[in-house]
Amino acid sequence: MSYHDETSRTLSYARHDTLEGLLQRGRGLGAERARCDPGAAAPFVYDGIRRDWKWDHQTDTRRLYQVRLVRDLKLPPTPVVDQLAGDEEECSRAACVLELLALAGSDEAREGLRAYIRVGKHWVSVLESVANCWPAEWWEDLGDVARARIGGEADLPWSFEPWSRFGIQVPGRRFPPRPSLGGLSDEKLLALLASDGTEFNMKIDALRALAGREPAEGLIPLVPSLGTPDGRRSLPLLRRAVNRLGALAVPAARGWVVDGQEWLARLGADVLADHPGPEALPGLVAELTEQWKARAWCGPDTTAERLARFGPEAADAVPVLWRYWRHTPHSYERADYLKALAAIDPSGLDDAYTESLWDCEGRARLLAIASAPHHPQPLHRIAALRDDPMETPEVRAAAGARLAP
Repeated sequence: MSYHDETSRTLSYARHDTLEGLLQRGRGLGAERARCDPGAAAPFVYDGIRRDWKWDHQTDTRRLYQVRLVRDLKLPPTPVVDQLAGDEEECSRAACVLELLALAGSDEAREGLRAYIRVGKHWVSVLESVANCWPAEWWEDLGDVARARIGGEADLPWSFEPWSRFGIQVPGRRFPPRPSLGGLSDEKLLALLASDGTEFNMKIDALRALAGREPAEGLIPLVPSLGTPDGRRSLPLLRRAVNRLGALAVPAARGWVVDGQEWLARLGADVLADHPGPEALPGLVAELTEQWKARAWCGPDTTAERLARFGPEAADAVPVLWRYWRHTPHSYERADYLKALAAIDPSGLDDAYTESLWDCEGRARLLAIASAPHHPQPLHRIAALRDDPMETPEVRAAAGARLAP
């Protein structure tokens, strides 16, 4: 299983071009090959659910990919049900897969989870999770079980459902809801950010609203004042809002980079690095090459984004970008390499786009939906994504828009 240049903190991945390695990375090609030989793929599918091959647990995703493999290969969910008896992490991974399998029509998955809630060790988290994603009629009859078992728990649950429905009091954190700022104009949001009297969390909410809109140039002069009270870092979501400004922030960033506030100087340096001049191109190509030599799996996406701004002039980076796209176990970044390839050399990407329709990452599927060739196989797959109730709303909507007459 070991492959010398693709070893993470705790995992050693199989070669990128083997069925096992493709499935570990969540590649679309792995799903396609698995359909050709379900028997050979089955051990790797179950192993992925048991061991969790995500390189970055905060950003990488595998859940839907694994569920689709079990469903599409017609694999029995019994080994996944049996995994519920493992430790807390193994139980959680199994439950996440079984929840979606149940929604996809698997009675065994649904009954396996219901049975576990009756007798399993980690039943509280499993019940909270199914209550969050299943129809109420699938779990609301478990109230007697919950009321009988909750008294034996040392740590009471904190979520609202299903406990309130069962009449079980929990000491959940009760924060007064803050009104959404999404309906305010840019001017009012900027006024909130400029006011010394605006509370900390409301400023974060204002930045969240701005980060989801078209660039608001009025934010630029406010940036130096948007640090945390201790002056050590920027307010949460400020970087995202500044990113929306794009090149508009570059003139101000030249001043930020020499500011005495360290967080502002770092932000200014990042903005300037994200909008490099022609003289930066050789250094960026060299940087990506060195990252590949070091098998740095986290961070080259930023280098790729910066290279993409040069378009065809960054052609020397294309071979390394392809290596990263094929090899990386950090699946979240795969879409960024494909975006960079499209900006620098869009020729020969049809197969990559088509494969990405089966990718584990929603960002990759969105990119593929927009750019896959207008051929029967990709169009059929896009229709399947549009109609799959397990798929994310964003991906389903994009698929529907692509297929709209």
